[in-house]
Amino acid sequence: MDRLLANGTVNAAESGEGPPLFLFHSLLSDRASFDAIAPELATSFRTIVPELPGFGRSGAVEGGLAAVADRMAEAVRDAANGAPAIVLGNGYGGFVALQMAIRHPEIAAKLVLADSGAAFSEPGREAFRNMVRVSREKGLEAITDVAMRRLFAPEFQEQHPELMKDRRAAFLRTDPDVFRAACDALASLDLRAQLATVKVPVLVLVGEHDEATPPPMSHELAAGLPHARLEIIPGCAHVPQLQSPRQFLVALNGFLF
Repeated sequence: MDRLLANGTVNAAESGEGPPLFLFHSLLSDRASFDAIAPELATSFRTIVPELPGFGRSGAVEGGLAAVADRMAEAVRDAANGAPAIVLGNGYGGFVALQMAIRHPEIAAKLVLADSGAAFSEPGREAFRNMVRVSREKGLEAITDVAMRRLFAPEFQEQHPELMKDRRAAFLRTDPDVFRAACDALASLDLRAQLATVKVPVLVLVGEHDEATPPPMSHELAAGLPHARLEIIPGCAHVPQLQSPRQFLVALNGFLF
């Protein structure tokens, strides 16, 4: 069931009953990246999967990642009726969730930050700047191969042609201006000095072969958070919940359940 949150600005799918659990998707994907795990999560939680601002039917916001985080905080409060919620973010969604928890300390009871971090290395920042430049000059089509490589290892792409066709189509539906604004925000982001303010329990997950947000970023993130533990998901890249849903759900055991 779809519903509108935050005064009609955020579109979200909702299923199941129980404590509210929000799933924030990555920049190079969409909310369908959680389709393989949402049904099982919905047996224990009221699972809410929003389209982040500027994606799908959710309205865009100006003002960088802070504005995106504030909009999503409004959506979380709306859907959770003001109670603290569990928020799981993958990739860009993880950065949004972390920024939201920093700016709105009361918003989350627990966080799961999958394939995310607090700041990119200089090569990582340059990758975002390059994607902005090429997409502006030649369109999103020109960086689709790069985007898919950041999501999935080449071997996985070869073994799952139908999934890759779907994921390419999802990426090409992204609003180019929203994509470039997010890339600009991530290229300059540094939340490391604020990690100590996040007092809630955090599970940091990362795919062993993630090229977009490599494992050292998750090591640094977990080390900077007061109440975090890190788990590496073997054989996976940037979207482990799509690549190996069962492994991803097993990694959540003991933290969510």
